[in-house]
Order: sequence, then structure tokens, then C-alpha cells
Amino acid sequence: MSKSRINWYKYAAPVNFYPLAGKMLPWFSGLAIVLFAVGLYLSFFVAPVDFQQGHSYRIIFIHVPAAWMGMFLYVLLAIYAGIGWAFNARLGSMMATAIAPTGAIFTFISLVTGSLWGKPAWGVYWVWDARMTSTLILMFLYIGFISLQSSIDDTRRADRAGAVLALVGVINVPIIYFSVQWWNTLHQGATIRIANKPTMAPTMLAAMLVLTAACWIYSIAITLARVRCIILERESEAPWLAESAVSA
Repeated sequence: MSKSRINWYKYAAPVNFYPLAGKMLPWFSGLAIVLFAVGLYLSFFVAPVDFQQGHSYRIIFIHVPAAWMGMFLYVLLAIYAGIGWAFNARLGSMMATAIAPTGAIFTFISLVTGSLWGKPAWGVYWVWDARMTSTLILMFLYIGFISLQSSIDDTRRADRAGAVLALVGVINVPIIYFSVQWWNTLHQGATIRIANKPTMAPTMLAAMLVLTAACWIYSIAITLARVRCIILERESEAPWLAESAVSA
């Protein structure tokens, strides 16, 4: 085995991941700012006016990436929480805790923007269709995860309880995704399909993908910042933290 190979497993320990996260944070933060600027410019100044909805359709450039990230981050949260629970991996549980607020915010944004989009499109802000109801349940799952962890003083017990909720609740994600196909709903189907040609204009698609990338990079940046704070809180008595503070 080559001595130059990087031992990635060592970064599963908070003592090693903390400085690595600090080095990555500025890069992801800067990239997120650039992508948001490009994506918003494409969305509001380059993408053409929709022939049916006019300018009101542009809210989808915020709504769709937020909805995607809300679902994806919950799956990621459940994976990290499950790893932390199954293998007693402290960093896995910390990552799940760090992801939860960002996922909740994206889900909230998707609900609000979806309601604002629904008024001109459907004539009402809210309907209890399968997609919107299951997304609201996702919001409650995020809130439940955060509240459950906050209500238990013992960190290990809080992580285990949160992991159970996350793993049980993850079944809601495929329900959200396939709800338009499974039930009669006002919500339109997917406009971006892997197997088929997208039904959007190229500039619309480009704006959507750039903003999706921006939301993803932002999620990484804010999670790195938040997990560093969690490590400082949970490892406050660890000798390595005192040594790093002295060396800094």
C-alpha cells in the first residue's frame, strides 16, 4: 500500500474532521455565493417569460431547488443518524444534527413558495393534495427531530431517539416524490426527467440546475459551519480541543 494514500477514515473522528471542515468552509461558501448570483441572474433576467403564467412562474426557480433539497437533506440526515446509532459514530450523529435546521428551512421555503405559486396557477394558496400534504409532514418530521434532540439532556440518548425518528420518517420522502403519480393531485409532474428530454426551455433548465447546485453547495457550507459548533460544544472537555486552542 502506498504511503501517500490519504487515510479518509481518520476524518470520521471529530478531532480530525474539525480542522478539515474549517479549511473547506471558505471554499464552499465562496462557491455558493457565485452560484447563487449566476443562478438568480439567469432566472430573472435571462430565462424567457412563460406563455401561460407570465413572470409568476419564475418562483419555481426558488421553489423546485428548495423542494429537492428538503427531501435530499432528510435522506442524508437519516443516513448519518443511522450510522451514528448503528456504529456509535459520534461524528455521524453530529452531522445529522447539523443538517436538520437547513433541511427544515428548505422545506419551509418550498411550502411558502409553492403556496405563492399556487394562487395564480390554481386560484388558491393551499390544497390538501398528496404532494403538499406529504411535504408538510416532512416539515413536521424536521421539527420533531430538532425538538426531540433538544428535549433530551443526555446527548447519546438524544441521538438514538432522533435516529429512530429519522429512519422511520424517511419513508415519507418517496411518498412525496411519487405522490403525483400515485394519486390525483393538482401538482404538476416532473419537468426534469433522467430518461426523457426535459420539458423546459434550455435557459430555464440552466437556471434551475445552477440554483440547485447553489443550494447544495450552500447546504454543505452551512452544515460544515454548524457541525464545527456542535463539535466545540460536545467536545468541550476533550484534551485535543484545549491543545488546538493553545496552538492557534
